[in-house]
Amino acid sequence: MEFRTVGKTGIQVSNLCFGTMSFGGNADAETSKAMYKRCREAGINFFDTADVYSGGCSEEILGECIAHERENIVLTSKVFWNTSRDINAKGLSRKHIMLGIESSLRRLKTDYIDFYFVHDFDEQTSIEEILRTLDDLQRQGKILYPAVSNWAAWQMTKALGISAKEQLARFELIQPMYNLVKRQAEVEILPMAKSEQIGVITYSPLGAGLLTGKYGINKRPEQGRLVEDTRYGDRYDANENFAVAEQFTDYAKQYAIKPATLAVAWVKSNPSVTAPIIGARNLEQLEDSLAAADFKMSPEMYAEISRLSRMPAPATDRAEVLTGKWS
Repeated sequence: MEFRTVGKTGIQVSNLCFGTMSFGGNADAETSKAMYKRCREAGINFFDTADVYSGGCSEEILGECIAHERENIVLTSKVFWNTSRDINAKGLSRKHIMLGIESSLRRLKTDYIDFYFVHDFDEQTSIEEILRTLDDLQRQGKILYPAVSNWAAWQMTKALGISAKEQLARFELIQPMYNLVKRQAEVEILPMAKSEQIGVITYSPLGAGLLTGKYGINKRPEQGRLVEDTRYGDRYDANENFAVAEQFTDYAKQYAIKPATLAVAWVKSNPSVTAPIIGARNLEQLEDSLAAADFKMSPEMYAEISRLSRMPAPATDRAEVLTGKWS
């Protein structure tokens, strides 16, 4: 297992992060603990959860898993989404963040979280208010570093400017969606992270199962996120995506590599990515993603796989920037 440094923090993490969204949901407690044990055997020390995963059960199960070795684990959790029916049990108000951290710490059976994510952007709360609250949590020792997920590059950059101006703790880790068919992060988010020396853990490297070999232009499984959950169906249900999935599966077959392994390895090979977040419902699914930890992808293979999907347009929409043909 290769270890990488999270931005400028000095914290060393495995090159794969295990996401526990399935804990207490698609994976019962026994299966969840077995997957945690397997991840530790493989060398993973980096685990991601959120207060809303399985209604808090994910944090509770993960808390039990790490209790005997908390000092060896780099832990993340998140705050934003509704945690009850109360009108203030959502968003990034000071009230919700302060209540959220206490609940997460209790469920996780720990007195601090290494990286605490704001899970989405809150248009109702000023960025400065959010940052001041996170700075207070850092000063109180309840979090080591603030982190951010699902913000646009301009929102994160604005936050970094406020943190510098007001001398507040800045975001040290970001979590964008990124996989072979969802490459928008390449336009501004990943370059911004590289420029500002911020760690990056990306979610959905398998495209909710799209890149596991189960999908194609005329191929659909009976079970899976894309089939069972309309959120993922809406996100990936485009003919172009299924065409890419089919070509990608064929490419993996040429090299006798499991598509899931190759999909995770492709994300991991991006120099701006600290660690892809892998997840699973069971041990069998987990093994294919774990295999990506030690997979060494050549620059030639990386380029070949990249050409299977559409590269997003540059931020300025000047395509000649990519081709070298200047007007």
